[in-house]
Amino acid sequence: MKRRILFVDDEPKVLGGIRRMLFDMRGEWELLFAESGQRALEIIAEGLVDVIVTDILMPEMDGVELLGRIREEYPSVTRIAMSGQSSAKFSALAALTVHQYLSKPCSVEDLKAVINQAMGRERILDDPALKRMISRVERLPSVPAIYRQLTDELAKPEPSLQAIGVIVSRDVSMCAKLLQLVNSSFFGFARHIESPEQAVTLLGVNVIKSLVLSVHLFAEFEEQKVPGFTLAYLWEHSMRVASLCRLLADVEGFTREERDHAFIAGVLHDVGKLILAVNFVEEYNSCLEIVRNQGGVMWQSERSILGVSHAELGGYLMGLWGLPGPIVEAIAYHHLPLTCPEPNKVLLAVHAANVLDHGLYVFSKRSVVPIMEQQFLERMGVQARVEGWWQAARELMGSTAKDAE
Repeated sequence: MKRRILFVDDEPKVLGGIRRMLFDMRGEWELLFAESGQRALEIIAEGLVDVIVTDILMPEMDGVELLGRIREEYPSVTRIAMSGQSSAKFSALAALTVHQYLSKPCSVEDLKAVINQAMGRERILDDPALKRMISRVERLPSVPAIYRQLTDELAKPEPSLQAIGVIVSRDVSMCAKLLQLVNSSFFGFARHIESPEQAVTLLGVNVIKSLVLSVHLFAEFEEQKVPGFTLAYLWEHSMRVASLCRLLADVEGFTREERDHAFIAGVLHDVGKLILAVNFVEEYNSCLEIVRNQGGVMWQSERSILGVSHAELGGYLMGLWGLPGPIVEAIAYHHLPLTCPEPNKVLLAVHAANVLDHGLYVFSKRSVVPIMEQQFLERMGVQARVEGWWQAARELMGSTAKDAE
């Protein structure tokens, strides 16, 4: 079935240009066009669309009001803002949780890529329980402005590391947190990193972007108080998993892109817990109580009470934000890798790293030891090397780690 994409702009010439740009997509997308916010709402009422791409500055009903209405009335529609306005204007959109942002003018490649990435969540969203869950979420975090600025710089023909460093430096709080993080034991650099430019040079822009996302997400929720839920604990677990992902990528000979994707997915693999803890406080507390009193694992408790786990919810959010498919899939399926339609090395790294961290650290004082999905390991052809992974992980995490084979 074709995906229904609605484009909204008060300039007929702009809509005509988009129609011509996307002529070759008619076999995959049903293209709809509206010259006003009111007409866009009428089209959606006639038959729900999958994605709306709207200009911001329009008479009568502007894009801010339109996206606000759509968020309230049709929360399952992916919302993409297209504007030539400054970030100051865009700040008003943050509260509306715009899923993606495109700068005017944009190339046909960028337009297709953003729409395809945003729709990549559909395979995850096929679960009816997740659809119901998303419709109840009142607060989904928005993409941070600094992330969009980094993405815009990278889209240039010759992106500048110096410019990227300047972008990070403008946000004093983010800059301080990033430098504190890259100088921590999670990265283990022999010398002190003093500037964002140094950090970008040593870690690469993709890793820096993932750290920006994770720091932003945890900062958004740091004031929330959920009994039994500790942000610091979740942050440390996420960073350990990311470090183990990088270790496995080295051991298994991943490409540079696979290595970066594995690290990013490791950092972000549990972001769904933040969404659950803030939007479903009572239900999430019940999940925590079950694990504390009856044992078991958190994702199974979440599924029993909420019908969906943090993994699928996190994958959905990262899909909306336009992260690459392998990262989204690794987040969404890291507990149940065999259910992933297209298993990949990034998913393998996150699944294994999460089990390694739980075995060597999280469960180091408990009798319960998690195991990796053996059929998945066999499918990926790595089961014979798992013992070596445990040994390498012990060495990385220290000699005090538990013997958890």
